[in-house]
Amino acid sequence: MTNQTNAPNRVWSIILAGGEGGHITPFIQRWLGRPRPKQFCTFVGSRSMLQHTLDRADQLTQPERKVTVIIRSHSWEIWPQLGNRPIGKVVVQPVNRDTGAGILFPLTHIRQRDPQATVVIYPSDHFIHPEEKFIEAMRHAVWAAERYEDKVVLLGAPPDRLELDYGWIQPGSELGAVRGRQVRGVHAFWEKPTPVEADAAMTAGSLWNTMVMVAKVETLWNMGWQCFPEMLQLFTQLRDVIGTSKEAVVLESIYEVMPIVNFPRALLQRAQDHIAVVELTGVLWSDWGRPERITDSLCRIGKQPAFPRRHLRADTGMNPVEAERLSVRGSKRSSPSFLCAS
Repeated sequence: MTNQTNAPNRVWSIILAGGEGGHITPFIQRWLGRPRPKQFCTFVGSRSMLQHTLDRADQLTQPERKVTVIIRSHSWEIWPQLGNRPIGKVVVQPVNRDTGAGILFPLTHIRQRDPQATVVIYPSDHFIHPEEKFIEAMRHAVWAAERYEDKVVLLGAPPDRLELDYGWIQPGSELGAVRGRQVRGVHAFWEKPTPVEADAAMTAGSLWNTMVMVAKVETLWNMGWQCFPEMLQLFTQLRDVIGTSKEAVVLESIYEVMPIVNFPRALLQRAQDHIAVVELTGVLWSDWGRPERITDSLCRIGKQPAFPRRHLRADTGMNPVEAERLSVRGSKRSSPSFLCAS
């Protein structure tokens, strides 16, 4: 069910689904007996992480304004996942070239169709609870991007521990308020900080960078030209042939020379004056890139995983007694309606 109430009419969604799995791959291999990218896995309930992300996107924007980006080697995974959902558009990268190309490739398609659009970018491997408060925060981020057209608006999650795998955002001065929610500039940005940097960031009241972001298409495009022009030159070649018989050939040729660019490091960290942040309050957010984060999240909301616990214990480093103690403690907590328990 979709609900785009009070959302601007020219908003598009980009779903990033081209990741390889990273640190969680050995756990998935033991559980399923084969490797599988985490976004296609169902860790709890009956929907995969990708399916949850697609459903969240459809609550904010029209399903036909949704672009999902994958890599070719994952093509056989995604089509069964789409099921009876409105598909929107799926764009296929020949190979993975990190988040720079992962974002600019679908952005090229959206810009070719609607250059005045606002775009919401969702990683597809995040745990989010409760969904309603997340969608409310996203609406405020969209309104902020519409108001501050030269900004990329990030969602920042309040931290509860030092975390070296996440990016950190130190909010700066207040830019204003959008429908009662504060929008702030960015004083400092760290992508994968050192322990000393993470400790200093947390002490300074910094937020985790969720990598959920909203911006005008032209704002992102212009920032890309400033930060990695060689990549924009390649995608400009693609934009000029989208929908023609040359598209497939040009796509293959540009990916043969596509630079590997990390979007947070190459753009967000370098363009702090053009970044704003909205705090994600009242939401449990986690990037499930490590098995221990799955353990922590499920214990907090009292849900049982969709996999045998012995596989998780092996990766979290817990002894069996401690893992069982945590699972029992979690099961005794109140269990609010949980978005993965569908």
